[in-house]
Amino acid sequence: MIHCFEPWADENTHTLVVGTMPSAESLRQQMYYAHPQNRFWRYMAELLNNGQPVTTAAERRTLLLWHRLGLWDALAACNRDGSLDSEIKNAEPNDFHRLPQIKFYIFNGQKAFQYFKKYNGDLLCAEPQNYAVLPSTSPANASIPDNIKFNLWEQAIENTIKQHSI
Repeated sequence: MIHCFEPWADENTHTLVVGTMPSAESLRQQMYYAHPQNRFWRYMAELLNNGQPVTTAAERRTLLLWHRLGLWDALAACNRDGSLDSEIKNAEPNDFHRLPQIKFYIFNGQKAFQYFKKYNGDLLCAEPQNYAVLPSTSPANASIPDNIKFNLWEQAIENTIKQHSI
């Protein structure tokens, strides 16, 4: 059984990026999206840090929280060989009700959305919609060109920051 990390969120966090479960490399390094081929931190550096890379967990956490963004995974624990979401068995959900300050969810891939909806679906609003399902930033998701993925992430991040700014 593998377990996810604690949420990166504080009382000012309005938007949560929801993954499925950390990859084997992320678990090894004890850091969200640690696989060097995962595009998540490259996108965040470009969108939130003037293209300047952020490398340590502390820098990454600070960058997101500064912009009132957070991270967590749909699953608290599961069995999985390797890193593919398709290999998940015995899924145990996280309880997102413990983060009542969250107003908007960005799902990093369809599987994250499916698990969240199955276990925490009551937190999703149809009108006005309080979530976006984006293509996974995982290197395993090669079906969508990077420039298209980046544009979708850019639009979602910009919209949520604009919509939820103080």
